[in-house]
Amino acid sequence: MRLKGSNVTLKTICGLINFLIFTFAVATSVNAQPLPLIYSGNLDGELEPCGCTEEGNLGGINRRVSLLDKLRADNPQLVAISGGGLISAEGSTDRIKAKYILKGFADLHYDAIGVQWKDLSYGADFIVQNPLPWVVSNWKHDGVAAEKTLSRSIGEKIVKIKVFSWLDPDYSPMRQMHGDHSVVVDNVEHVNTAIAQADSQGFVTVLLTSLPLEAVKERFDLKMVDVLLVRASYEVFGEPKSEGKTLVLQPGSRGMRIARLDLNIDAKGDIKDWTHKIIGLPSSVADSPRMASWYKAYNDEVKQDYLQRVAIRKQLDSGASTFAGEEVCKTCHAAEHKKWFDSQHAIAYEDLEGVNKAFDPACIVCHTVGFGEPGGFVDMSLTPHLLNVQCENCHGAAKEHAESKGVKPVSNHDWPKEKICAQCHVQKHSPSFSFEQYWPKIAH
Repeated sequence: MRLKGSNVTLKTICGLINFLIFTFAVATSVNAQPLPLIYSGNLDGELEPCGCTEEGNLGGINRRVSLLDKLRADNPQLVAISGGGLISAEGSTDRIKAKYILKGFADLHYDAIGVQWKDLSYGADFIVQNPLPWVVSNWKHDGVAAEKTLSRSIGEKIVKIKVFSWLDPDYSPMRQMHGDHSVVVDNVEHVNTAIAQADSQGFVTVLLTSLPLEAVKERFDLKMVDVLLVRASYEVFGEPKSEGKTLVLQPGSRGMRIARLDLNIDAKGDIKDWTHKIIGLPSSVADSPRMASWYKAYNDEVKQDYLQRVAIRKQLDSGASTFAGEEVCKTCHAAEHKKWFDSQHAIAYEDLEGVNKAFDPACIVCHTVGFGEPGGFVDMSLTPHLLNVQCENCHGAAKEHAESKGVKPVSNHDWPKEKICAQCHVQKHSPSFSFEQYWPKIAH
């Protein structure tokens, strides 16, 4: 059949239509391939789960390595991001655990990890010792990137991704310290501009933060953000939701689960739709064989630390320590003790904790009794009676003095006041110190 006034046959038209349908179907199938995205949040210092009960036996770096290895084998284009909050500094062995968490996390091969204040509990240099893809967009540090650029081949197209992270200055422990020297800046507009530029260039833009959603909306222009990771909820992941064009994700904590998104992304880099799945990490997920040496080294170091603490405890219990502690001094010097108790000296260790410096030997030595000396302060769990700046910081070890009922003088009994204060109040640590100004605060 030939159409009137045309040289085109119906057969030709039908063939052309079929060709277009086929071409559209192929293009659709290519473009419909999703981008797999794994995301997680606060590990909170949990290197492995507690196995005492089945319901608590979830998570752990060993299992997560095993799972991610499998997922990447199935799809090498997988992207993995974390909101940070990996380590903790609350217990006596948390520094050891933190060291191995960072080592283990390096084997997870995440593409971007945000920094939270708790990650800086042992200082910035501590977290950059391992090759982790840390990101903070409002901080300049040689070991931390301001943004991370990723790309993945999805079908016949390249998906470009740019990851940003916001470490909010309002939550900085350093804000409690007179003369905040924190390097984190409150320059939201600079970050907003960088995100907007990436969005205009067709990137899928990702913003990581530990702020809640409402606080993020007050600071950022979400019209330019495709994926937003907000403050983690306790253990269980929140349901993803749309905030305008932005996909808002809330990870769970303690590393008990991870989540997978399969994102369908258009040519402009915008997310059209997605599917979401929470993946548990129960005991049925096998530990990764390639992490065996890492796990053994961790247990060996924890055991060695325990044995050292036992030895210290034995030394303390045997009476080998030359330090008495302020409660003993109080027995005979009640008025002086009251003056001390009402002073800043009595909360000196709390001040260190407030600025994340309770791990730094250079600080601890002047904020506790006898740190670094036999029988002196070790940590909060072993030697809580030697916390803070006490009588013996100034006057010297006093155990023999107390046991002799004052007959044996303290070691610094003949020191002038200025020399006693100068043990810690030096130019480097206390540049504004004035003996005439400070002494009346503790005069006794």
